[in-house]
Amino acid sequence: MTMPFRLTVLSLAVAATLAGCNRDKADETTPPPAASAGTGAVVTPADAAAPMAFESKTAFAEVSLTLPVAIKAQPDLHARLYAAAVRDLREFSEGAQADRTEAGGDEGLGAYDKSIEITPGAETGKLFSLVRTDSEYTGGAHPNSSFAAILWDKALKREVAAADLFTRTGDLSALDIALCAAINAEKKKRDPQAETVSLTGSDMWKCPRAALVPFVLAQGTRPGKAGGLVFLIGPYLVGPYVEGSYEVTVPQSAFRSLLAPAYADEFAGEPKPEHAGA
Repeated sequence: MTMPFRLTVLSLAVAATLAGCNRDKADETTPPPAASAGTGAVVTPADAAAPMAFESKTAFAEVSLTLPVAIKAQPDLHARLYAAAVRDLREFSEGAQADRTEAGGDEGLGAYDKSIEITPGAETGKLFSLVRTDSEYTGGAHPNSSFAAILWDKALKREVAAADLFTRTGDLSALDIALCAAINAEKKKRDPQAETVSLTGSDMWKCPRAALVPFVLAQGTRPGKAGGLVFLIGPYLVGPYVEGSYEVTVPQSAFRSLLAPAYADEFAGEPKPEHAGA
């Protein structure tokens, strides 16, 4: 989120006027020096408002958040993601307490657990991408996990919706086909006997539409450019839970004609081998 720039300028102007009228008085508008972290490093207001981690433990829930070092370069995004994640974790803890209270106590069960890990995707001259992975356990055979993706315009200091990356035609069928092919290639890589999925299949599992799947930028072979998109597919979406989650990459050549002019130049080359997918 951006700083309230207009209010800041007005505040400084008022402070300057008061200082001119009261030169013999102590300047009460001067902010105190930034606090020290104890190692000689200066702790800025943004750092103080958005730490790199959060953790809370109660009898009902254990929650945690971790952020990557790379996010420090985007303080507005850092503060926004930290605040949103901590709010989600606190709501989870409150919900855990309510569940246990309504159920009549712990009954020997352990605390609920939820962790949020934010990790970096690729970065280009204009764009910065991150993966948010939520993992939670509230009882049962296994924990549940889900993905979200963040695409950030560094110059405009705002989040870019997935749809904003593409032209307004709304036709992403070429990307849908490329994503489905990448999913099937990864399924066969894991298990040569795995059944393929399709976009129109009537079976339990089928390929999702690209517009409904979170994605981050794939590191490219050209410096400062994305070589494609990495799609984040959680368990159960394209196969049984035992198959786990999928991260599949679609090269930019498969969807280049669909890119919005504002971001087309952020893509070039091929995905690096570790992101090559299918």
